[in-house]
Amino acid sequence: MTAQVRELTPSTRSVLVDSVRRRKRDFRRLAGWSLLEALPVFLSGLLVARALNSFIADDLGTGLAWLALFAGSVLVGVWGTRQTFLLLADVVEPFRDDLVTGVVRGAMQRSTSSDASPHTPDVARLSEQVEIVREAYAAVLMITQQFVVIALSAMLGLLALAPVVLLLVGPPLLVAVAVFLVALRRIARWQQASIFADEELAEAATRLGSGMRDVAACGAQDMVFRDLDSSISAHADATRALGRLDAVGTLAIAVGSWVPLLLTLGFGPRLVAGGASAGVVVGAATYILQGLQPALQTLVHGLSGPGQWLFVALGRVVDTMGPTPEAVASSPDPAVEPRGALSLRSVTFAYSAWAAPVVDRLELTVQAADHVAIVGPSGAGKSTLAAVMAGLLTPSQGHVRLGGVDLTDLSPSALARTRVLIPQEAYVFDGSVRENLAYLDPDVSPTALDGAVDRLGARGLVQRLGGYDAMVDATMMSAGERQLLTLVRAYVSPAPMVILDEATCHLDPRAEALVERAFAERAGSMVVIAHRMSSALRADKILLMDGATVRLGSNDELLASSSLYRDLVGHWRGDDAGTA
Repeated sequence: MTAQVRELTPSTRSVLVDSVRRRKRDFRRLAGWSLLEALPVFLSGLLVARALNSFIADDLGTGLAWLALFAGSVLVGVWGTRQTFLLLADVVEPFRDDLVTGVVRGAMQRSTSSDASPHTPDVARLSEQVEIVREAYAAVLMITQQFVVIALSAMLGLLALAPVVLLLVGPPLLVAVAVFLVALRRIARWQQASIFADEELAEAATRLGSGMRDVAACGAQDMVFRDLDSSISAHADATRALGRLDAVGTLAIAVGSWVPLLLTLGFGPRLVAGGASAGVVVGAATYILQGLQPALQTLVHGLSGPGQWLFVALGRVVDTMGPTPEAVASSPDPAVEPRGALSLRSVTFAYSAWAAPVVDRLELTVQAADHVAIVGPSGAGKSTLAAVMAGLLTPSQGHVRLGGVDLTDLSPSALARTRVLIPQEAYVFDGSVRENLAYLDPDVSPTALDGAVDRLGARGLVQRLGGYDAMVDATMMSAGERQLLTLVRAYVSPAPMVILDEATCHLDPRAEALVERAFAERAGSMVVIAHRMSSALRADKILLMDGATVRLGSNDELLASSSLYRDLVGHWRGDDAGTA
C-alpha cells in the first residue's frame, strides 16, 4: 500500500494568498510592531561590543551604561511583542470566520444535494478542523514574520558593526534557508502522508476490532491481517521518509548558524589584526547566537510542524467549502422569465440506484397563475416531489425547468428569488419579528408588510409578540404561530412561485382557508401539499400521487375516475367533521 501524499492545491494556496490580500492593512501594522519587537536583536551586538570595549579599557561605568541601554531595548521589544500578539487576532480571527462561513455554506449545499450521504463530513467535525487551521495559521504567521524581521535586524546590525563580518555570516545563512525551502516541499508531502497513514491505520484497526467475531467466523483472518499489514507498512514508510528528511532541517540549522559562528571565530585573529576590536568579534557572535540561530531553529521546526498541520487541515476544509459570493457573482445565473412556467419533463427520482422510484417519468406544467394541490396517502412521495419542484432534490432522470431554465443551472440565491418552499416544520430564528417576516425580502416596505400581516390574519399574533421590533422566542410559540410567521415571510417574498408543503397543517380550518385564499390572490403560482379536503377544492388542478403513479385533474374528474381519491375525500370529510 502506498502512503497517500497530498499536494498543496491551487485552491488552498489561493485561500492563503487571499487572506493576506484582503487584510493588507492589518499585516502592515503587524510588521510595524514586529520591527519594534526586533529592536533588541538589532542593538544586541552593537551594545555588547561597545560594553566589552569599555570594560577592556577599564571604563566600568560606560560599559554598564551600554548594558543598561541594552536592557532597556529588551523592555521595548517586550512591548512590541505584546502589541504583535494583540494584532495577531485581527488577522487570524477573520480568517477563521471566513473558513467557518465557507464550511457552513458547503454543508448547507451538500445537505440539499440528492447525492448527500451519511458519510458527508458534518459541520461539527469540520469546525474542529477550522480550529486546527486557526492555531497553525497563527503559529506559521508569527514564525515566518519573526524570522524575516530578526534575520534582517541581525544583518543590519552586522553591517553597522563590521561590514566584513557580513561576508562570513550572510552566504551560509542564505544557503541554509535555500536548502531547507527546497526540502520543505518533500517534507510537507511526507508529513501529510504520515498523518493520513496514521489515520488509515487507526480506522483499519477499529474496523478489525469491531468485526473480529465475524472475521473469525468467516475464516478471513489472513486476508484481514494482510490489509492491516499493508496499512502498517504505509505508515512505516512515511515515518522513515519523514525521519530522513527531518535531517535536512538539522543540517540547515547547522549550516546557517554554526558555520557562520566558526567562520567568525576562525577569522577573529585576522579581524583584530586588521583593526577590529575584540568587542566586534564578540558582538558578531552575539548576533549569531542570540538572533540568527534561534530564529532559524524556530523557522525550521515551525514550518516542519504547525506548517504541515496547516496544509493538511486547510486542504480538508477547502475541499468542503461552497463557492464564495464573489465566485457566484463572477458566474451570473441564466436569465429566468419572471412569470415563466414550472415544467417537469420525464422526471424520475429515487433515493438510490437500488430503491424504487418515488416519482417515475412525471410530466407536469405549472403555469404562472396556476393553483395546484398535490394529494395522496401518507408516504406517497408528496414532500419528495415538492423538494424536486423546488430544486432541493435533483431528478435521477429528466429535467425541471422554471421560466425555461433548468433548476440545476441556478445558484441557491437565484432559486430563492424565483420560488419559496415552506415545509411543515416552520423555521423561526432568534431575532425581531420584523427580521423574521422580512427575511426573504429585507427591502419590503412597511406598508407591504402591514398588508401581508393583515391579509393572512397574523395581526393578533404580531401584537401578542410585542410588535415588529419585539424579539422572537421560538420556544414560547405554538407550531401554528410559527407557521403563520413563515407564511407571512413567504407572502412578502419576491418569488413568483410558492410551494406549501403542509405548511398550514397546524392552523385551524378558518385560518388555513384565509391563508390559502390570500396566496391564491397573490401574483404568481402556488403548489399546495394538501392535508384537508378544503385545500384540494380551492385548487385549479389536483395532482393525485399513488406511489410513482400520478393522475392530474379537477376534483370532479378525479372523483369519477379514481377510487383512491374517493377514499381520500371520504377520510378528509370525516376529519373535517370531527374537527368541526
